[in-house]
Amino acid sequence: MQRRGALFGMPGGSGNRKMAAGDIGELLVPHMPTIRVPRSGDRVYKNECAFSYDSPNSEGGLYVCMNTFLAFGREHVERHFRKTGQSVYMYLKRHVREKVRGASGGALPKRRNSKIFLDLDTDDDLNSDDFEYEDEAKLVIFPDHYEIALPNIEELPALVTIACDAVLSSKSPYRKQDPDTWENELPVSKYANNLTQLDNGVRIPPSGWKCARCDLRENLWLNLTDGSVLCGKWFFDSSGGNGHALEHYRDLGYPLAVKLGTITPDGADVYSFQEEEPVLDPHLAKHLAHFGIDMLHMHGTENGLQDNDSKLRISEWEVIQETGTKLKPMYGPGYTGLKNLGNSCYLSSVMQAIFSIPEFQRAYVGNLPRIFDYSPLDPTQDFNTQMTKLGHGLLSGQYSKPPMKSELIEQVMKEEPKPQQNGISPRMFKAFVSRSHPEFSSNRQQDAQEFFLHLVNLVERNRIGSENPSDVFRFLVEERIQCCQTRKVRYTERVDYLMQLPVAMETATNKDELIAYELTRREAEANRRPLPELVRAKIPFSACLQAFSEPENVDDFWSSALQAKSAGVKTSRFASFPEYLVVQIKKFTFGLDWVPKKFDVSIDMPDLLDINHLRARGLQPGEEELPDISPPVVIPDDSKDRLMNQLIDPSDIDESSVMQLAEMGFPLEACRKAVYFTGNMGAEVAFNWIIVHMEEPDFAEPLTMPGYGGAASAGASAVLDNQPPEETVALITSMGFHRNQALQALRATNSNLERALDWIFSHPEFEEDSDFVIEMENNANANIISEAKPEGPRVKDGSGMYELFAFISHMGTSTMSGHYVCHIKKEGRWVIYNDHKVCASERPPKDLGYMYFYRRIPS
Repeated sequence: MQRRGALFGMPGGSGNRKMAAGDIGELLVPHMPTIRVPRSGDRVYKNECAFSYDSPNSEGGLYVCMNTFLAFGREHVERHFRKTGQSVYMYLKRHVREKVRGASGGALPKRRNSKIFLDLDTDDDLNSDDFEYEDEAKLVIFPDHYEIALPNIEELPALVTIACDAVLSSKSPYRKQDPDTWENELPVSKYANNLTQLDNGVRIPPSGWKCARCDLRENLWLNLTDGSVLCGKWFFDSSGGNGHALEHYRDLGYPLAVKLGTITPDGADVYSFQEEEPVLDPHLAKHLAHFGIDMLHMHGTENGLQDNDSKLRISEWEVIQETGTKLKPMYGPGYTGLKNLGNSCYLSSVMQAIFSIPEFQRAYVGNLPRIFDYSPLDPTQDFNTQMTKLGHGLLSGQYSKPPMKSELIEQVMKEEPKPQQNGISPRMFKAFVSRSHPEFSSNRQQDAQEFFLHLVNLVERNRIGSENPSDVFRFLVEERIQCCQTRKVRYTERVDYLMQLPVAMETATNKDELIAYELTRREAEANRRPLPELVRAKIPFSACLQAFSEPENVDDFWSSALQAKSAGVKTSRFASFPEYLVVQIKKFTFGLDWVPKKFDVSIDMPDLLDINHLRARGLQPGEEELPDISPPVVIPDDSKDRLMNQLIDPSDIDESSVMQLAEMGFPLEACRKAVYFTGNMGAEVAFNWIIVHMEEPDFAEPLTMPGYGGAASAGASAVLDNQPPEETVALITSMGFHRNQALQALRATNSNLERALDWIFSHPEFEEDSDFVIEMENNANANIISEAKPEGPRVKDGSGMYELFAFISHMGTSTMSGHYVCHIKKEGRWVIYNDHKVCASERPPKDLGYMYFYRRIPS
């Protein structure tokens, strides 16, 4: 047993001083209650630090807490010890050595290496023929850093030996994300082989789906027995539908349904209502063909492309990845790549672009000490911690260091270049941000645009104090709808985070060339001759911008003048311009045969973009506004009379439904109003009310109703009386926190002690200035009592002049296959981020992008 010297390389260590078995047992006795044996379901993190990308392969090794099984690098283990008081850690280190060469210059014959006992992923960039591994494990006891080498069965207490063996033999908590195993976890449905399908003539179109029982157009499921299209269930994360697919099963007993929008040549998301779990359907192609969906029309290859199409699009892969050009690797801060976890390039590309924005850098990396110090007890399950960890990994340069001069000389001499850019693995980040999301938690390719919006939503829900970096993308859209019958207009505003540009295919400038190419291609296919070189449609950017502002027909517009649904015409303009404008090119669609298609286009995207002419103008002279009357609330028949014939006393509001909504992050008063105005019909119906009304100016204002003391003071008293239990306040203050912190945290978490502690750790700014808390509370109460209008949505309006600084490109036939890369302009030059490879770009393909990132030019 030894002390700190050998482990930390510090002078004055006690060297190899040995102690008797009894001495070791005596040393561990005070810590025995904190040492646990991992149980089934415990996640043992022994591959990666919770705060950094240190691993057993890192120079300082990794420390695994023997109580929480969280892992920490050398820089962060002391923080965890100080915060939790946990003293016993298992130190893990993998030593990588170059193999000894034989007399002839070759490596010695392979032998079974008994020195490898850690269940770790070997570095793919190290050739196993040239390197060998040796694993080291020891117990370290803080704060004195006593070390006990492992294995040490004779000297350690039995419980400690069992715990150490369990930690060393535990599997990675990310096994389910491995691309080779995730699909095999789904069982085959017992209904798949003999599924009954009704011959009712139903044919499903490739787009434009809507629930047969409500107006929802997302989270739709196709019943494989009768072809009904119905919405899915309502989820706690604010996604889902009204549960009509489940109701349909309960009514008729048809067991299997497939989620529309997930169908690819490789499969789809299938759910069994009877078995109550996701399942595999081996006969899915046949079952879909019954309703006119030909999922096997495409024969997937390794890249998810059709065999013929791969020849057509090979130039797209080459051009976007700049294949054939000798690209210079880039190293240092801001030039760190991300390893591909198996179709995770959509995540990597978006995160590289996000962390090239100064506001995100400041919000997370700039607040790193505070975020890490006040992270929850399990930092792997905290969004802000994981965002900060990823941002620091990408921006610090710690994981992107150029090779040593001696290594370069050795490579030249051997003529065997060795990869130097390893990148960092975003496993922990991906596991957290994709949890409870059926698509992003899989290992299938996803839409980068959808992930961008998902990330913005997470940033909104986990804002750091008053700072919200996603505000730089936030803008207001003015929608003008004109009723086709009355010619009256309505102006409304909504919040958005990206600008979607349609592809104006009819404006291609090389139509003759495209026609000639298509005729030649068809002739070559018919005669089995080599296909001609691809000709890509050239679309002017101005045409796409024009298509964006053109009127759009609305079939089911609620015309308040007619008190019924009517046809209308909608146009959209910018009511405010964001600080950073994200532009998506709508390249993807479905053909009539249900085959996903991608418009193969080249668009001359400008480096400088001026959209000032798209500024909203509001109500114009001569226009007459539609009366402001809302459509009737659609509710189930059995409750309609109860809601229409009597008002609900605000004191009778179902508080359990209110709390369900409040726990999702919605303002408490908004939740109360939602439950009230939907007649105490449950959280699901109230949630739909919130979605409809959440952008209204008085959304979070207290509930006031004439006849029940309709003054604002009624709502104010409800809030002012929201005093947390004094015993809970005392418990938190006994831990060393200010009383004002305790009150604010308990009020924000409905007096839930555990959530209140997490709230305090994630809002450290309140500790720094307790007077600010008092002032904020006084202001909040004053705002409740006053009748002043609340502030509008958070926007950073300004000029509509922008400069391009990044773009994400997609290769492949659909968003569910292919590959993404990102180009970012840094220090005056373009850089390509292709998973873990980061290189200076020679020919950035700005005309082939899918998502473009523009920053505002100061006026």
